[in-house]
Amino acid sequence: MRVQPPHTSFRRGSELLLCLMLAMIFGCDRPEAESTAMPPEVLVAEVIQKDVPIYGEWVGTTVGYVDAQIRARIQGYLLSRHYTEGSVVKANDLLFKIDPRPYKATLDQLKAELIRADAAYQKSLLDIKRNTPLAAEGAISQKELDDAIQAGTANRASVASARAKLDNAQLNLDWTSVTSPISGIAGIATAQIGDLIVENTVMTTVSQVDPIKVNFPISEREYLQFADRIAKAGSKAEAQRSNKHHLELVLADGSVYPHKGRAVLADRQVDGKTGTITIVSYFPNPTHLLRPGLFAKVRASIETRIGGLLVPQRAVKELQGTYQVGVIGAENKVAFRKVIPSHRIGSLWLIDEGLKPGEMVIVEGLLKVRDGMEVTPKLIQAETQPGSESSPEQHGTTQ
Repeated sequence: MRVQPPHTSFRRGSELLLCLMLAMIFGCDRPEAESTAMPPEVLVAEVIQKDVPIYGEWVGTTVGYVDAQIRARIQGYLLSRHYTEGSVVKANDLLFKIDPRPYKATLDQLKAELIRADAAYQKSLLDIKRNTPLAAEGAISQKELDDAIQAGTANRASVASARAKLDNAQLNLDWTSVTSPISGIAGIATAQIGDLIVENTVMTTVSQVDPIKVNFPISEREYLQFADRIAKAGSKAEAQRSNKHHLELVLADGSVYPHKGRAVLADRQVDGKTGTITIVSYFPNPTHLLRPGLFAKVRASIETRIGGLLVPQRAVKELQGTYQVGVIGAENKVAFRKVIPSHRIGSLWLIDEGLKPGEMVIVEGLLKVRDGMEVTPKLIQAETQPGSESSPEQHGTTQ
């Protein structure tokens, strides 16, 4: 029998004692650590119930109430421009001046021709007056009197023709002064001084922008839904009787235009390619802020959801086409519940089915909890929710 050295036995005994001590320490502390662990903290918000206006949005384009293309009616060299580009002009203000000298010379020549024709006509009248009694007495033949009468008729026609040519020459001379037919904003000149202007050349455009038109397309379904409302708003009697304006305009920078507008008419037909019909609306534009060609969103309240339920958009989780929220139930335990959302209202989401008023939904912390898990909820006050005071905004109603 082999005897172990004393120091070897002592070492093994020490190792065994150390293992027993570690087991006692960790074995006692583990239940205590598990028992003192706190449930995770999540941010929750209360389901809001209130009457919610549902908005429809459409992309529109601004168009001048009247867009008048200023075209040349005669040919000639452009001598001068008499307006400031981009400024407001009034009706009959002088915009351009075309060289009038050729037309002035033609006018003077036709004035002389009119005088010559009128002199011949006056001589014919004297001949008729003189020959009439002579023919009655037989001093001259009837043929001579008839010739005088025919000459008088021809000379009278010559006078009328010369006067018409003179009037046309006067028009051509007047058209060397190109004026604005309306009051509005004059655009950049497309014709420059010294250019040879031919007839029908577009020289600039003047747009009447107060009020300004905003055209936007709506679907056939929406047109059938709002046809009566559009027809009523566009009638003259309604426009004179009521000053109600229901349309809002959201500009490219996200700001809401301060003046509301109204729909006045629908186009005569539906576009066969897009399946939409164009609606024309008018918006006041007293400061001329809006210019033709701007793209903007036209927004209108299409219905009011009575007692609608609202939750923050952050509380709704989308998974494979379904939507769910985490609801805080009894004993602060999480219950994931499917919901049916409908419209986004600012930073909130309108829920059609799945929630009740006053329930608490998780806004932040959804990723760190699971169904049935106990949590520590921390309520977010309504006034601190992002976007709670923003104006209502609806997306995706124009399919």
